[in-house]
Amino acid sequence: MIGPVYFITDPGAKLSVAEQARAAARGGAWAVQVRDKTGSDDDILRLVEGLLPEMAALGVRLFVNDRVDVACATGADLHIGQGDGDPRIARNRIGPNAILGLSVETAAQCAAIPDCVDYIGAGPFRSTATKPDAAAPTGPGGLAQIVSASPVPTIAIGGLSAADIPALRGAGAVGMAVVSAISRAEDPVLATRTLVTGWRST
Repeated sequence: MIGPVYFITDPGAKLSVAEQARAAARGGAWAVQVRDKTGSDDDILRLVEGLLPEMAALGVRLFVNDRVDVACATGADLHIGQGDGDPRIARNRIGPNAILGLSVETAAQCAAIPDCVDYIGAGPFRSTATKPDAAAPTGPGGLAQIVSASPVPTIAIGGLSAADIPALRGAGAVGMAVVSAISRAEDPVLATRTLVTGWRST
């Protein structure tokens, strides 16, 4: 179900969110998450409705970040943070067939992960400009602790590049979530493909 590269869209990048999503999908990302903290629900709903059939045709899962109403209305998958409510309630609303992800910042938080969560996004691995309010970086050691404590697969996140793949795999992560490494790349399709290839060859 989970592949090596999970792309999170970047509203501040030169390419539109839709173009970013298409590029990551063509490059081999297994999932694309639409994350926009300031856009309206209506705008994101229309964007997701337009992208869903395109992503499905490429075998790519499309997630929305935080916005349970949009996930319910569109049938998209959902990723929520620690402050976004009870995952059990989110699961009841989106149904059994959608994938549900949860952000985790420390190994201690893993004790509260309910069995309705399919994966966790662990991090930040290091400080990142795309999320200035993020928790303290985990580094390889902290990531390994989270992986060991989590009852579900762990995807690492936070300022990641291809150079981090050996450390991420060594810590036990099943994949990496990236923003800038794809959204700000000169060739986002090639950047995605390079990450996928790098993960599989490490």
